[in-house]
Amino acid sequence: MTRQSIPVIVSIALFALLGLDLGQPPRLQAEPPIAIEIGSFSSKTPDGPWPDGWKPLTFPKIPQHTTYRLVKDGDRVAVKATSQAASSGLTKEVLIDPKDYPIIQWQWKVSNILKAGDVAKKEGDDYPARIYVTFQYDSRKVGLFGKAKYEAAKLIYGQYPPLGAINYIWESRAPVGTAVPNPFTDQVQMIVVESGSSRLDTWITEERNVYEDYKRAFGQEPPMISGVAIMTDTDNTGESVEAYYGDIAFKKHP
Repeated sequence: MTRQSIPVIVSIALFALLGLDLGQPPRLQAEPPIAIEIGSFSSKTPDGPWPDGWKPLTFPKIPQHTTYRLVKDGDRVAVKATSQAASSGLTKEVLIDPKDYPIIQWQWKVSNILKAGDVAKKEGDDYPARIYVTFQYDSRKVGLFGKAKYEAAKLIYGQYPPLGAINYIWESRAPVGTAVPNPFTDQVQMIVVESGSSRLDTWITEERNVYEDYKRAFGQEPPMISGVAIMTDTDNTGESVEAYYGDIAFKKHP
């Protein structure tokens, strides 16, 4: 999409509840869950409110926005995204340690690919479906020049932008497994999870090891995960597309 910097998705803390059982010795802390549900869209009602924490992501220089609705698709409730030469997303701020929860799992379905979509070109930086994962700024992982840039960004936006981001995308022609920097910024790594039209109009469950993907993309240990977003955008190509997003969760290793 047309922009020179990645969207700012601010990190928030997740508070852990202590589990106490009267009549039993108190536990210092409840057992950590096997999975952390990020987007429980299937538990909502069509045209109802979004799950807690989800909010719109729009860009000042892009007047036409993708529309997102909770709809019934077959036997499930999911997010339907419709884009006509438009761009916007839905985001949720989180704070998750990728060492503890390295696996991201999600479901999606796409109606058509974009004829002019091209992960290698600015004018082709549109996708029928993408999952954003952003990582919290950590001053220990940048040099002096990088720290100065982040401090300047904080003065402008009031908070630090993410240290980096991974986009899991449905591409038009690049082979599955392709991993390249975003054509607008090398702070965002694009990873092709689905490509082409052979699996259109089919619900697909995806899993990626975001911990390992970050290490391969940026050559260092990842900081905390600070946010997740879904985005369907066609502002560069001027095309139209529909996509559906199902539940999103982070999981421990099997």
